[in-house]
Amino acid sequence: MIDLHLHFDGSLLPRTILELAREQQIPLPAEDPDELKLFLTAPESCESLNEYLEKFDLPLSVLQTKEAICKAMYTLLSSLKEQGMLYVELRFAPQAHLRKGLTQEDVVKAAILGMQEATAGSFFKAKLILCCMRGGDNQGANKKTIETAAAFLGRGVAAVDLAGAEALFPTADYEELFAYATNLGVPFTIHAGEADGAESIEAALRFGAVRIGHGVRANEDEKILNILGEKQIPLEMCPTSNVQTKAVTSISKHPILTYLRSGLKVTVNTDNMTVSDTTIEREYQRLEEELGMTKEEKKLLLFNAADAAFLTEEECGRMKDVIGRIL
Repeated sequence: MIDLHLHFDGSLLPRTILELAREQQIPLPAEDPDELKLFLTAPESCESLNEYLEKFDLPLSVLQTKEAICKAMYTLLSSLKEQGMLYVELRFAPQAHLRKGLTQEDVVKAAILGMQEATAGSFFKAKLILCCMRGGDNQGANKKTIETAAAFLGRGVAAVDLAGAEALFPTADYEELFAYATNLGVPFTIHAGEADGAESIEAALRFGAVRIGHGVRANEDEKILNILGEKQIPLEMCPTSNVQTKAVTSISKHPILTYLRSGLKVTVNTDNMTVSDTTIEREYQRLEEELGMTKEEKKLLLFNAADAAFLTEEECGRMKDVIGRIL
């Protein structure tokens, strides 16, 4: 399996958060993993993306030291390795981890150390995507995220992203930020077409995004669908999450296989394993059970993910060889 759209802070296991909280003497609303999970998981009755994003507050509270970030990264990636994952790209916003005096460079170094320790000596690989955040007063922090990504590009960091409240802070407002990323040679993906419409995807493509996070609402504009198809821009789709954030009403109404069958380069991802209470296996299972995904379509989705990964052509080819042998 491959997961290209997986948020670090939204995927920590409850027991990891409990352990980190105890080590730092941080009070939590529950001391049992099963009870704590209720505070970390968004229900399918979630009202919007903004309500969904509230579930990140608690895990972020325990991820404000280098030791906690490193340990959490190691633990999460070790868990993914045990699940049989081939490759994962974990994304997070360094600027969200500065409450106790860390710099963005400190945060990224700690995350890379945890990642290296978890993947050492194994076929399983991982890279980081650094998220800039939508907001009204964080332009300096976003610029610093781009610069930090440039400094660590090829040394654990693969790209940057733009995440957060898409409907409140439109993608079109971030043209200057991504011109800066382009100038520094940092590739980027952008969350678009989730809480906002096809115009958000159009802006991301205009900026030069090499992938689109979600893109579920591309079907609101035939022109955008055509561009995505012609340029084979990968869509990082996350079915369960899209239902929770109300980007779609149900899995049965999700356009993912319609997009795939029309020639778009679609991939399947979890978004947030804990917030969405899912795994990559579960995402594929739901597509099979509720949308009639065939074995050949599953193979194509995985091949798409290998092609879309921020890897060399040789590395992508090796992953596709493994997928082909298994499927």
